[in-house]
Amino acid sequence: MTKTIYGLALLGAALLLPSCQRTHAETPPAGAAESLPIVPVAKAARADLTSEVTLTAEFEPFQQVDVMAKVAGYVRTIKVDIGDRVREGQVLAVLEIPEMEDDLAKASAAIDETDAEAATASDELQRAEAAHQLAHLSSQRIAEVLKQEPGLVPRQEADEAHSRDLVSEAQVAAAKSSVLRAQQRARVARAEQARIKTLHKYMTITAPFDGVVTKRYANEGSMIQAGTASQTQAMPVVQLSQNNLLRLILPVPESAVSRVHVGAAVDVRVTSLGKTFPGKVARFADKIQAATRTMDTEVDVPNPSLALIPGMYAEVALRVEEHRGALAVPLDAVDRSGPSPRVFAVEADGAVRTVPVTLGIEGEQRVEIRSGLEGGETVVVGRRAGLKDGQRVHPQALDAQAK
Repeated sequence: MTKTIYGLALLGAALLLPSCQRTHAETPPAGAAESLPIVPVAKAARADLTSEVTLTAEFEPFQQVDVMAKVAGYVRTIKVDIGDRVREGQVLAVLEIPEMEDDLAKASAAIDETDAEAATASDELQRAEAAHQLAHLSSQRIAEVLKQEPGLVPRQEADEAHSRDLVSEAQVAAAKSSVLRAQQRARVARAEQARIKTLHKYMTITAPFDGVVTKRYANEGSMIQAGTASQTQAMPVVQLSQNNLLRLILPVPESAVSRVHVGAAVDVRVTSLGKTFPGKVARFADKIQAATRTMDTEVDVPNPSLALIPGMYAEVALRVEEHRGALAVPLDAVDRSGPSPRVFAVEADGAVRTVPVTLGIEGEQRVEIRSGLEGGETVVVGRRAGLKDGQRVHPQALDAQAK
């Protein structure tokens, strides 16, 4: 009985074996498709690209000046302190110069004196003109008598009358010169008075522009020397900065100099505040510095709320080139490890093909392809280790589009 059962089992196994072999041969392995490596891919597509260079600079006041005194004197009052905002023409300090009042009085007295001299000279001119008129009439009458009745009047008397006429005429000329001299002295005296009055106005020190007081050098009672030159040892009264408009002096590299244009808008990023402010290229030096191979370019940044403070650091993304409708791929799609850049394109059947490319400008996340691709190709992004020409992969599209 046992042998019979064992024989039946062997017979059943023999009958089932061919059936199982046919089943496995007809069905491919379940994990064959899943065994292909998954690679992220993106399309080579047209996009607007901009090339930017990020430069760092320090904010500087648009204007900054040490306010000096034009005349020497003691500080009578000082009306501002550090941090005060002032307007153009606002009084900052008032000096005390006692001798200035004496100079004004002396100038007034000199004007009165010259006016009196001018009046005297004018009177003398009138007297000389009257005398000359009389002498001239006498000389004319004697000359007519001699012409009509020769010998009636002695010749010597006629000569004396003519001489008196000439002398009186010279006296008139001298009197006119005296009047002119007196008038000139009066003008000089008035000019001196005006000069002293102008200096007197300098006793009041005012703000040359709207700004913020950043330093205060003097106190009430301080002796201030006259600032008669730009480079002087005289002590200033205050330092004033115009902070409602700031400057950024950017060292633009030589390679980007030709693309710098006045009026170009830029974004100014202030990391310490976590904010971005608008600015524009206002001016540039138009000269390359030999030591650094850079050109100083100034960006003006409006600061009406005074949120920005001179001395803060800022970053400026200066746009140096722009290509519209350029063929581009993500930066991570380009393999730069070899002698020339290349990309790994994925064919429709999943096969990988290595394509040498020529690169153009680079944006923040995309790079221009000038040659090698036509557009619409699927390229591998990032994961390229171990990929070879002809290798089959399973592409997976990236959803994020680089800008």
